[in-house]
Amino acid sequence: METVSWKDGAVVLIDQRKLPAEEVYLSCKSSADVALAIRNMTVRGAPAIGVAAAYGLALGMREAAAGEASIRARFDELARLFRETRPTAVNLFWAIERMRKRLDSVLESGERAVDPAGRLLAEAEAIKAEDLAACLAIGESGASLLPDEGVVLTHCNAGGLATAGYGTALGVIRSAVARGKRLHVYADETRPFFQGARLTAWELAKDGIPVTIITDNSAGHFLSRGEIGCVVVGADRIAANGDTANKIGTYSLAVLAKENGVPFFVAAPTTTIDPTIANGRAIPIEERSSDEVTSIAGVRMAPDGVSARHPAFDVTPARFITSIVTERGVLRSPYDEAILRLAL
Repeated sequence: METVSWKDGAVVLIDQRKLPAEEVYLSCKSSADVALAIRNMTVRGAPAIGVAAAYGLALGMREAAAGEASIRARFDELARLFRETRPTAVNLFWAIERMRKRLDSVLESGERAVDPAGRLLAEAEAIKAEDLAACLAIGESGASLLPDEGVVLTHCNAGGLATAGYGTALGVIRSAVARGKRLHVYADETRPFFQGARLTAWELAKDGIPVTIITDNSAGHFLSRGEIGCVVVGADRIAANGDTANKIGTYSLAVLAKENGVPFFVAAPTTTIDPTIANGRAIPIEERSSDEVTSIAGVRMAPDGVSARHPAFDVTPARFITSIVTERGVLRSPYDEAILRLAL
């Protein structure tokens, strides 16, 4: 399974909206197609969004007119297009800036005649490869934190589908299982998009890792009964003090885990850390259409005329997080000092 790839001059994405019923791949032949795929959640998960945007920028730059000024103008236009797709996932903005720096280096060094778009495509490929390597390292860093046997709870989907492959939270679980740990995963269904029920359960079932879906509002029940050994989730943005934005419902889980003495781990690459944001209050929270709450699979569930609120993410304060697992090791409180030592 490849979440994002480049094939025959197009960005190819597995359509996560159709899983698990259908395994369909969408071929995006323009930068606008890629931006729409990010916006409508054909591709989702902060690292995967960053990789997709990098490829989308490379694709769009193939259409740039000759001349340095027009090349820069074209890139700025594309950067604006992708910035407006998903505001919370910092990997998106990190990837855009990395691609900008690569373009600047090409233009300033006189490599422009060699083919700037080709250089950007190579950079996108590097971003993808580095993300996969980071996920594998996250898995190795975090595997020892999980119990030798028992139940692990996760929320949303932080697996191969949310990254270039292998996953962050699911990467930790996969690595622990590969070491011989006997784990059973409880996957929150994760309303309203059901990423846990549709995507996490699909990935784990394909891997042969035991998985049980639970409703979002039953997690407290299982935590209070001592049936869950730890919680492992991903992240879309981590502030300089360790406050973490993740799929809506994560904050509630962290509070419940703290109340019941259950370790709560966040797994994410260092590209998800935003040292420019002091704390979680400054993290922009995307609010999506109320239709995604009032309707399921196109069928309206709420009465006509009734709207809904749909923040896609919430922020978990650092005090509720036991450890943050990165490809550069496990971070522990005080997180502001641990993050500062990373010298991002």
